Amino acid sequence: MNRLITALILAVFLAGGASAQKKKAVKSAAGQPAITSGKYRNLFLEAGYRQADIDKKLAKAYADLFEGPNRIYFQVGDSMGYVSDLKNHDARTEGLSYGMMVAVQLDKKDVFDRVWRWSKKYLQHQSGPREGYFAWSINPETLKKNSQGSASDGELYYITSLLFASNKWGNDTGIDYYKEARRILDAMWKKDGTGNIYNLINTEHKQISFVPEGDGYKWTDPSYHLPAFYEIWALYAKDGHEQFYKDCADTARAFLHRTCHPKTGLNPDYAEFSGAPHSTRWMPAAFRYDSWRVPMNISMDYSWFGKDRAWQEDYAKRFQGFLRSRGMDTFEDQFEIDGSLPEFILQAGGFKKLRHSLGLISTAATASAMNSEKNSIDFVHKIWNAKLEPYEDGYFDPYYDGLLYMFSLMHLSGKYQIIR
Repeated sequence: MNRLITALILAVFLAGGASAQKKKAVKSAAGQPAITSGKYRNLFLEAGYRQADIDKKLAKAYADLFEGPNRIYFQVGDSMGYVSDLKNHDARTEGLSYGMMVAVQLDKKDVFDRVWRWSKKYLQHQSGPREGYFAWSINPETLKKNSQGSASDGELYYITSLLFASNKWGNDTGIDYYKEARRILDAMWKKDGTGNIYNLINTEHKQISFVPEGDGYKWTDPSYHLPAFYEIWALYAKDGHEQFYKDCADTARAFLHRTCHPKTGLNPDYAEFSGAPHSTRWMPAAFRYDSWRVPMNISMDYSWFGKDRAWQEDYAKRFQGFLRSRGMDTFEDQFEIDGSLPEFILQAGGFKKLRHSLGLISTAATASAMNSEKNSIDFVHKIWNAKLEPYEDGYFDPYYDGLLYMFSLMHLSGKYQIIR
């Protein structure tokens, strides 16, 4: 009997030691960026969830978006497919390139290839001043373009996902991913204002443009600032512009310091290159739908490259702290950047109202990777318990809410990675 008790005490002691070692290892992995450590935190695991359940949740989210009855992905023939913004009845480079990023991260090569072929065939300009760029929106049923112009974030994601695909699958399986990425980049560097078409990046300010043409070249969208993606270009594009891309990454980080409010952490949907809010003819500047992506982008840069950690950690505390002050189960999805509620409410899907949106819940949770405060884990539990389903008033957005939810699960489970 005494021998049994001794064995049990020893087992508990060893298990405690192993647990302490595991916690120490997690803390150490979090201390180094993924680019040097090769490790990615699994915040769901740290929060106490089982790996089998984490894998199941991620698989369900993917199935809901790409295979289920409310899917946003549709196959076309034997070799193509597209992602659709259902509520706006179009396919746009934002969602198509997001779909490609999800596919390359989760090793869904057939989906990636189909979406790329569809994008290239129906949206990429093959000649003229816009050659190499993409029309940002199209009706997938009539194949009529809603606009010939580009939205710079679409190209940003296309290029990065193609570089990752090149690293992951090579370039001899039917698509030369590297060549396709370089075609966009090389075309970008040829744009000098001819036909009023410019580089995706304002070369004077080293900041991404809202759109690479006309007046849209002279201001920006904070949610397009992904310093981590520029670092990827500097590593893998190999087009001779490595230093410029590194400079863009540093400039993006400095820009985010300026455009995020010093108390709330909120940023405007659109901004001047100075970081000051930029209002448009269709809406006054405020924290709205585009803005939701900023905490996720900052968290990605924090986890992957870790070059601005002190500010990013402080930002996460401010941002999550502000949302918590509005109520963990009630915080709204649009604000003035000082945290007051907006007079103008931007509608979505025919609804013009503030709501507690899954998209913002999702991206806010990713900020927990930067926030060492104990209660930050509440945001991780919140997204774990969230569901992609219609709201009480019938509004349902499996496209934007769904993709941000998908990205959030990938980040928090350590499945959104630098593909080398």
